[in-house]
Amino acid sequence: MFSKSRKKIILSIMGPLILLFVLTLSVIMLASYQEIRQKNADMLERYAELYSLEQQMGDQDAQKPDSRQDIPDNSEPEPVPDGWDGKDPGVRPGKPPIDDRPDYQLSTFYSVALADDGTVLAADNGAKAVYSEEDLVELAEGLLEGNRKSGRSGNLFYIISDKGEYTLVAFLDNTVTESSMNTLLRNVLLVGGAAIAALFFISLFLSKRIIRPLEENDRQQKQFVSDAGHELKTPIAVISTNAEMLSRELGGNEWLANIRYENERMGGLVKQLLDLSRAENTETPMEKVNLSRTVTGETLAFESLAFDQGKMIESDIEEGIFVTGSQAQLAQLTSILLDNALHHSTGREIEISLKLQSHTVLLSVVNKGDEIPPGKMEHLFDRFYRVDEARNSEGQHYGLGLSIAKAAAEKHGGNIGVSCQNGKVRFTVSIPVKK
Repeated sequence: MFSKSRKKIILSIMGPLILLFVLTLSVIMLASYQEIRQKNADMLERYAELYSLEQQMGDQDAQKPDSRQDIPDNSEPEPVPDGWDGKDPGVRPGKPPIDDRPDYQLSTFYSVALADDGTVLAADNGAKAVYSEEDLVELAEGLLEGNRKSGRSGNLFYIISDKGEYTLVAFLDNTVTESSMNTLLRNVLLVGGAAIAALFFISLFLSKRIIRPLEENDRQQKQFVSDAGHELKTPIAVISTNAEMLSRELGGNEWLANIRYENERMGGLVKQLLDLSRAENTETPMEKVNLSRTVTGETLAFESLAFDQGKMIESDIEEGIFVTGSQAQLAQLTSILLDNALHHSTGREIEISLKLQSHTVLLSVVNKGDEIPPGKMEHLFDRFYRVDEARNSEGQHYGLGLSIAKAAAEKHGGNIGVSCQNGKVRFTVSIPVKK
């Protein structure tokens, strides 16, 4: 029980922490990437706007004197950009701003200018020549065949600009930025992962200290229930025997009848306490059990009781379902669910089904009943808990049956749950089939 509680404590600590870390990292990285992409797009757009084919060809002529013959004689100066007042050197007309502003100087631009007939007028592969002119021309021609005017190709941002007499394909190399962001992401993941691992072991240590007194208290409580149950068995048996002897001598007596009734109730309570103690604490021998036959037998035993109450049990039990477990506990589990359905059903029909789905056995008991509030539903399997507190002393129901059923299901590696929909209450037990 408390090993599961410890897991819940660890998950309650680590789950939100990991989620917060992932969300924070995602937001930071997305915001950073978006900001960088926007800044690069703005820089590339300004570069294309201020690009001058005349200057580019002039720069190439300085390096290649014979290349001037390819420049058209009727080339005209580039128009002055809108809004330029001559004060900002970063937007001086006729010259891209890469020589005047630090952010442009630290960035690497490439460009390819093509005439309308596809002739390459100029190609600039930058100072470091990471890409050859042939590669840039091939990439530019491929981009011109598409419908997009801007975007990304590999580590290059590109923009296609119509300059009137020619088309410019400008590139901004994003390799350094991508590498920096990847390095940042890797370091954040490493440091964050190490921090989460450290917090996991710290929470594991703290959870042990938190759970230890609760485990000890639970152990003592279970031990007390077991000891008290065994100690009460003897006086209950003595009272029962003496009451029987007195009834033979006195005959019918309402006070004696009341003593016998209350003694039987006490005996039933002690029996359930011992059943709960055995289900939770005792290691029962496991064997191959024909669960189909066990459930069928318990159903037949309850059919006559249901008939006396004006109800009927409809069964849908698959044949040949075997599990590894305790036949006594599985029979008791089925009996508890059927007894609970008969006791709380507001209709005539009670349904019980046993199915094998994949490698899991599903046992379901359904009855018509009043809607159970969610706040009460989560406590149905607590000891001594009853939904209707006004019926505390009715029959032999002390709020221990479902606790015993839950302990029996968990003893077999399974679990039990309850749902309430459309006026029907469904208890479902799932037990894994062990190979």
